[in-house]
Amino acid sequence: MTTHSTPPVLSLPGATPELMAHLQDGLARVDALLRTVVDHEDPFIAAASSHLAQAGGKRFRPLLTLLSAELGEGVTDDVVRAAAGVELTHLASLYHDDVMDEAEVRRGVPSANAVYDNSTAILVGDLLFGKASELIAGLGAEAVLIQAQTFVRLCSGQIRDDRPCPPDVDPIDYYLGVLADKTGSLTATACRYGAMFSGGSPELVETMRSYGEKVGMTFQLADDLIDIASDSEASGKTPGTDLREGVDTLAVLRAKASTDPADERLLELLHSDLSGDEAAVSEALTLLRQHPALEAARAETYGVAREAQALLDPLPETPAKTALQTLALSVVERVG
Repeated sequence: MTTHSTPPVLSLPGATPELMAHLQDGLARVDALLRTVVDHEDPFIAAASSHLAQAGGKRFRPLLTLLSAELGEGVTDDVVRAAAGVELTHLASLYHDDVMDEAEVRRGVPSANAVYDNSTAILVGDLLFGKASELIAGLGAEAVLIQAQTFVRLCSGQIRDDRPCPPDVDPIDYYLGVLADKTGSLTATACRYGAMFSGGSPELVETMRSYGEKVGMTFQLADDLIDIASDSEASGKTPGTDLREGVDTLAVLRAKASTDPADERLLELLHSDLSGDEAAVSEALTLLRQHPALEAARAETYGVAREAQALLDPLPETPAKTALQTLALSVVERVG
């Protein structure tokens, strides 16, 4: 497996050089373990298993594990093992996501389902879930239980994401619940493991679990904003993907609730099938970018980030605490 540089996922203004050095070293150790774990005696399986890991990625979840460990006694071998297990779980979910989304590109390279086929991508995703569980099994029964519960929430969130909101449920509450399961659960576990395996108290472990869930939700809410507000050159992504796929993100849900007659054309577009109409997607994006719903969704995203920050307020002042609070806002302010 090719070695890749893995800098911290986001800038951490104010982070000390010592903390940054610890994070760089920890991420290198996580990557080394990932390379070992995804290898396989069968060359085909080895290549397919390492396909997305080789492409790099942000390593956002391992970074959270390492930062959370700095609130305790620091990064141990068990922390590195937990961080790698979390990242493997994330990678496995991407193989499945790309099949469901019929994606052609992931992390700037052809997706596994495009390079191989859907069946191979699904099976490799399953294999990586197994590898993640194997890693976590070395950390004890409680860690295995947490991994299993996280996996259940991931799948539940994905199932609910693929289904329409029930008529008797508020669509925004439903959407935020999906995000909590689909994205928040794994980031919660990443932070929880970091605190657990660095000797943190039960109170610290719970604080980090709650912080991680909110940061995970913030990350996805920010992604939703990027899909509407950013241009492809700045973000590296194609704007309007959610509109093409008929996914109602927070800004769209807010816009759909409008009763202003001036929004008639936007509402017509948002209630249409935009999957094959690039002109309509472009028009919808233009209208959404000018609509108060976008700024309302941005304000709500910042609100979730600040809730994550506030959870850490009672903790002692340390470089790691400062970095984690900075990270919560940096997630919103990124462009890609």
